[in-house]
Amino acid sequence: MAKNAIKAAAKKAPAPEDLFAQAPARRPTPAKAPRSSGSGDSDYTARDIEVLEGLEPVRRRPGMYIGGTDEKALHHLFAETIDNSMDEALAGHATFIEVELGADGYITVTDNGRGMPVDPHPKFPKKSALEVIMCTLHAGGKFESKVYETSGGLHGVGVSVVNALSERTEVEVARGGQLYRMVFERGVPKGKLEELGKVANRRGTKVRFKPDAQIFREGARFNPQRVFKMARAKAYLFGGVEIRWHCAPELLTGIEGVPAESTFHFPDGLKDYVAAQVEGNTLVHPDIFTGKSGKPGSNGAVEWAAVWTVDADGFLSSYCNTVPTADGGTHESGFRSALLRGLKDHAERTGQGKRAAGITAEDVMTGAGCMVSVFIREPEFQGQTKDRLATEKATKIVEQAVRDPFDHWLAGNQIQANKLLDWVVERADERIRRRQEKDIARKSAVRKLRLPGKLADCTNSASQGSEIFIVEGDSAGGSAKQARDRASQAILPLRGKILNVASAGKDKFAQNQQLADLTQALGCGTGNHYREDGLRYEKVIIMTDADVDGAHIASLLITFFYRQMPKLIDDGHLYLAVPPLYRLSHGGKVFYARDDAHKEQLLKKEFHANANVEIGRFKGLGEMMAAQLKETTMDPRKRMLLRVQLADADREGTADSVERLMGTKAESRFEFIQERAEFASEEMLDV
Repeated sequence: MAKNAIKAAAKKAPAPEDLFAQAPARRPTPAKAPRSSGSGDSDYTARDIEVLEGLEPVRRRPGMYIGGTDEKALHHLFAETIDNSMDEALAGHATFIEVELGADGYITVTDNGRGMPVDPHPKFPKKSALEVIMCTLHAGGKFESKVYETSGGLHGVGVSVVNALSERTEVEVARGGQLYRMVFERGVPKGKLEELGKVANRRGTKVRFKPDAQIFREGARFNPQRVFKMARAKAYLFGGVEIRWHCAPELLTGIEGVPAESTFHFPDGLKDYVAAQVEGNTLVHPDIFTGKSGKPGSNGAVEWAAVWTVDADGFLSSYCNTVPTADGGTHESGFRSALLRGLKDHAERTGQGKRAAGITAEDVMTGAGCMVSVFIREPEFQGQTKDRLATEKATKIVEQAVRDPFDHWLAGNQIQANKLLDWVVERADERIRRRQEKDIARKSAVRKLRLPGKLADCTNSASQGSEIFIVEGDSAGGSAKQARDRASQAILPLRGKILNVASAGKDKFAQNQQLADLTQALGCGTGNHYREDGLRYEKVIIMTDADVDGAHIASLLITFFYRQMPKLIDDGHLYLAVPPLYRLSHGGKVFYARDDAHKEQLLKKEFHANANVEIGRFKGLGEMMAAQLKETTMDPRKRMLLRVQLADADREGTADSVERLMGTKAESRFEFIQERAEFASEEMLDV
């Protein structure tokens, strides 16, 4: 178990109360009277120095241990707990892990490993080892490699931090035919370790906890979709373990793709995951490059899978001892290096060394879907959340493990290997062209580009501070052009509803003039050809009418950006303008309302009850005077913009929703409408 009490740690780390006892006795030095500088330094005394004990530092500064108190940090508690069980599986002591998410806010992780030690700890004889593990920072079984060859928990703080930041934690241990139990509230034991009696055919540890709402004020409840994916990922990372998933059905209302019960077991590990991720995409090389070196749980083991796609963005997901390293690290560097050198060697063997001389790891990874998992002893991470691996030897371990198998894989099918080489060389040529274009000043680049005829560009020579309004129709475009700030605001009118790229084929997309104009105006390319440094505007603002048709057009545009330029959304460049739907006036007072609810609010707040308020409804942006459009929607000092963002916690759910609502299956949209028919009003149907 990840935080098993260890004798080695006990030998090395003296108890806090023993630290002064070990110091040699010294003759006391006469105290000198403190000088008074007259600046108030006497207000800062020993009384102001706080000493935090036990788990109090964790509760006082949770961000130091789990990176914050947001949703990501909340789910880090689950990650720490399941990592302990995974360490037991990797060590060969556990064959299954159960994850149960309850409607009461509790999450339970159970394994059939050895179970936490429950005997008295040699350093703290009045406490069980279980209590030391749960209540003492830096108490664990992974500081040395005698108990665990490889592990995800290293600092002895994981499960104790979970305990400290939980409203209640319950631990059950089945060990030596006996069942034990101990309960904690906000890190404080609620009694001694209980011996519940004998148990047959059971062993291992069960940890049940509920995050503390006093710490996670934004919401102390787990996201079933996120927990489901985290649990499933563990099964991909180690084919020798079975993950059993249980979730209260009431938590799954409105959530698609998450079953109430499931079992994960993937003998082919990462290959199964990559195959599922690229299903339906066109592959550059028809086979997945996959392999293993060493055995998971042993020092220096590596498992990997890689595939190259023509029509999808690439990804590289990496892990160390089954812990996800979102920020990469030295193991990713070794993997990239192995692929780059292998491809260059293939080019040399086939007489193509000269054309491949300029390719880089970035070119090789473009469009590549990769997973790499490494198991090493005593890895070094940057920070307690373990987002980046810093162990230098991991680079060499991974590169040596992957290099020869990659050479053999390329040699096994030279025709397909040459196709992969051609693909990478094309990416290198693209990169070089981008670098050359970046050196050209924006004004000269604009002169060379044949920008769309309807684009009214701004005069600003830099993308910083510039913005483009994508406007619905020529009429609205005319008003917007009059209302804009010519120095920083560009206007691109589009005619009616654009192509739905989620349901249209590639040929239709390629032939669509409106989307071609939009892409050309932005200058950043689409799909795998998207480049941030080519984007000509800091803000891309969708400005449509404040009605159902306008919302539909905005949805089509957002779908286009989501499918073709997701990085533009991730980098915070996409916005929605919020034009008014109503104009309210009476006695010289004029207000603009965004919708019906806002209109009623203004009528009650800004006008007398018996006032004869003149209410005008805008039929569209084209019906507004330029001055009104500027005042309400375009002036940065007065307007409201909505930034379009993707929820990091539910990327897969977002993709499923877009496919369901905008994809080729009309029955999915019909089902969605039926499910929400009660929310449709007569006014919405009339518009």
